[in-house]
Amino acid sequence: MSTLPRPLDLDSIQAFVLVADLGSFTRAAEIMDTSQAAISLKLKRLEERLGYRLLERTPRVVRLSARGDSFIGAARQLLLAHEQALAGAADAPERRLKLAISDHVAGPNLPALLARLAAYDPLLVIEVRIGASRDVLAWFERGEVDAAIGRREGGRREGREGLAGRDERAGRSKREMRDRYDRDDGQLLAEERLGWFAAPGWQHREGQPLRLATLAAPCGIRAIATEALDAAGIAWTEVFVGGGVMAVGAAVSAGLAVAALAHRVAPPGAVEVGERLGLPVLPIAQVVLLTRLSDPRSRETLRAVSSAFMSSAY
Repeated sequence: MSTLPRPLDLDSIQAFVLVADLGSFTRAAEIMDTSQAAISLKLKRLEERLGYRLLERTPRVVRLSARGDSFIGAARQLLLAHEQALAGAADAPERRLKLAISDHVAGPNLPALLARLAAYDPLLVIEVRIGASRDVLAWFERGEVDAAIGRREGGRREGREGLAGRDERAGRSKREMRDRYDRDDGQLLAEERLGWFAAPGWQHREGQPLRLATLAAPCGIRAIATEALDAAGIAWTEVFVGGGVMAVGAAVSAGLAVAALAHRVAPPGAVEVGERLGLPVLPIAQVVLLTRLSDPRSRETLRAVSSAFMSSAY
């Protein structure tokens, strides 16, 4: 009499899908609230159970093997069936996450971010609002959204390195430092350098005001750029005011003007012209995730938001 095959471990399946989606064992471990070593062990046991390698790993890159690419669809379906079974057993109401994202933060990576979130939690309905960072943070403060990803200008508060150094001297653990930073300031997702971008070959007309493409006031990046130009005594004029970062990027690509943008959201082919034109250096900006959600499942989803953002953006 043949014995039934041993079932696959769901935690190992989830670990595999997260590593494949995020391209990182470290970020998968953060979402599952475990160690990188534990994630590696789960993957090793899953590969031994299946009898083939799922991931190709190098010091710099993690990617699906040919067999892993064939298996991941079935893995997602297995996780979805598990979620549906749990929801049905508990007769749970529809889960929704109201998420606000700054337009300057979202940029061209928004589709990738949302796709990774949908793949991670197929039963979660995500309501997304896009706006200026100032609006995004105001929506969060008024309780209109559950979480917000926005831009906070560097130097406004002591950064992660300052807090970490002070807490390390006090003997606090890494987890305590991370929790303290998240509680006080929101979770730091990235620090981004802003630059002046233009189309290749774009030339400034000598003696004329610098031609700018911007978002409409009260855009924070617009304020930073124009205040820096004013402080440097550089005359400027707005020749394009867009309704979103993609529109501003289109104006840059068309050769209409220069725009102050994060390197990550600059349009393909655009070049940084600040040094050539003698424009002022722009400050570092911090991208943060803010939330008041505290239940374990929501916190897990928000860890996925963080890792998906960092993975799709960098």
